[in-house]
Amino acid sequence: MSHEQGVTHPDKALYPDDGWTKEDVVGYYRRVAEYMLPHLAGRPLTLHRFPDGIDEEGFFQQAHAEHFPQWVGALLVRHDEPTGPVRHILCQDVDCLAFLADQATLTFHRWGSRGNAIDQPDLLIFDLDPPDDDMGVLKRTARRIAALMRDCQLTPFVMTTGSTGLHVVAPLKARRGFDEVRALAESMADRLAALYPDELTTEQRRKARRGRLYLDVMRNAFGQTAVAPYSLRARPGAPVATPLDWVELDKGELRSDSYTLANIFRRLGQKGDPWAGMFDHAGDPDEARAALDRLD
Repeated sequence: MSHEQGVTHPDKALYPDDGWTKEDVVGYYRRVAEYMLPHLAGRPLTLHRFPDGIDEEGFFQQAHAEHFPQWVGALLVRHDEPTGPVRHILCQDVDCLAFLADQATLTFHRWGSRGNAIDQPDLLIFDLDPPDDDMGVLKRTARRIAALMRDCQLTPFVMTTGSTGLHVVAPLKARRGFDEVRALAESMADRLAALYPDELTTEQRRKARRGRLYLDVMRNAFGQTAVAPYSLRARPGAPVATPLDWVELDKGELRSDSYTLANIFRRLGQKGDPWAGMFDHAGDPDEARAALDRLD
């Protein structure tokens, strides 16, 4: 059943300097839905909403709102106290995606697990932001993580975040809890930091990093989220978080915000979604841990 609705305040400027309106944003999400929805299916979402556009401060929303229509999906998740139970937002179809965009949601952040196994992640995520805007070290680090993932019998995928960095992600079989998957990611990060101590670090304190790239694996925890593929970012130019082929890292001009609302569909028409079918390559976290221990 279709639940398509009109756009409220369609001329509202959400990207004022670029001229993109709410109608443009809702139209973008309707058009990109076929590529984006498989990456949202079953996952609780956190919305980053900007009712007054990106020049004003936005806010995050993770709970399903009372004014949302019944056809906007919800999933009750029990968190530790003091948070307690939360009815999280699910998005399963194009009309829901468009409705949430009409709520001035620019960026969608997703969990690393799905509702049918909420305590067992099916993604392992490295979040990389370069020091001093250095794309060279960012690309080298992504390749090093990918090589280690392959050594651990995992299949790596890479994505620009649309902000300043890259995500390197491996799909998993949902067989272990967040603590075990995060411990695996931390051990991988420790190994990489030991191999490349001049460029990489696991130090969370900025002062202790001394210009090195921080290997951030903190998104591999219960309740943490990461930007969803094909999500817009609240930055000038309306950049898009864009899955890549690995060979695209060789492009000298590639930046984290290279793909935008203005050019993403030309790219999709040429390449499709490099992350389509990624869970056909889901790795076993136990086998990955055993392989990593053998390397040590």
